[in-house]
Amino acid sequence: MTASTRPADGTAFADELAFGLEIAARAGRLLMERYERVERIDYKSARDVVTEVDHLSESLILGAIRAAFPGDAILAEESGEHRAVEPGGKSIELVDGRTWVVDPLDGTINYANGIPFFCVSIALVVDGRPSVGVVHDPGRHETFSATVGSEARLDGRPVNASDKEKLSDFVVSMALSGRSAPSRNRAVRKAIRIPRSMGSAALALAYVANGRFDAFIQQGGLSNWDVAAAGLIAERGGATVTDMSGGPWFDVARAARSISLLAAPAAHHAALLALARA
Repeated sequence: MTASTRPADGTAFADELAFGLEIAARAGRLLMERYERVERIDYKSARDVVTEVDHLSESLILGAIRAAFPGDAILAEESGEHRAVEPGGKSIELVDGRTWVVDPLDGTINYANGIPFFCVSIALVVDGRPSVGVVHDPGRHETFSATVGSEARLDGRPVNASDKEKLSDFVVSMALSGRSAPSRNRAVRKAIRIPRSMGSAALALAYVANGRFDAFIQQGGLSNWDVAAAGLIAERGGATVTDMSGGPWFDVARAARSISLLAAPAAHHAALLALARA
């Protein structure tokens, strides 16, 4: 049975989920061994950094994927695309077949500064669709996970998105940008209890799955490795997840830092989307 013809139930990706949980935990232990002992920080841009720990974690994860699933493609934050190759030598587009999408350390600035809000994010995308997601927080020893056919879980226990009745009670992970951002920020702030910006999009988005954040809104700046696992987890937790136009939230071909996303309980998603786009 090929990946694309497997039934969409919780057992279809049991092996891949178990693998993701194991390798995320191993990467998390590596992060904690070096936490607050970072030796080198390089600047990828004016606001983005990378440490030697990012590279070590990614190397560990990619090595494990290649050993366990040698025919699968990989999309990783630090090293980019690693396409699968057909028997004749032709590379396969990431939208086809199986692609592991990896963020070896989401929240690098937090990590480098000793702020304990960061994670490892590992997803398996099958034929362009996120099908397995693992987000591991090694500082809190917590792991969010889901498959396309199963419920969201936190350390193996089922979790659900917020069921608050009033939008005015919402605590929202929020980062708006672009034209009219100040006015849109004010509009959302007036409608909710309070916004937060935590510095790790993957972990904050995963928090929507169990209601720690009632919603997540970010306009631009996201990449597939930020959202592939956490978006699936939030969705399987019961949240409605879309891009900022209200359309599909995931496209493996999207350029880095070009993604916008809103995740919220179905009852409040439309209202938040309207406020964030006004």
